[in-house]
Amino acid sequence: MRNNLRVERARQRMTQQTLAELLGVSRQTVNAIELGKFNPSTVLALKMSKIFNLPVNDLFELEETD
Repeated sequence: MRNNLRVERARQRMTQQTLAELLGVSRQTVNAIELGKFNPSTVLALKMSKIFNLPVNDLFELEETD
């Protein structure tokens, strides 16, 4: 799964730490999601969608191999 989290976070001029605090997770979790090493839960993805005011599909995309 690909994600546009880093791009959207940069558009908002938001640090990984700030996003982590808003989500209630560690900065390392946000980093792992951005690097594609960790897929967020549905709840976490929906929280990100709400924070960025974007549909989940604009933040996360399935790849052909998924």
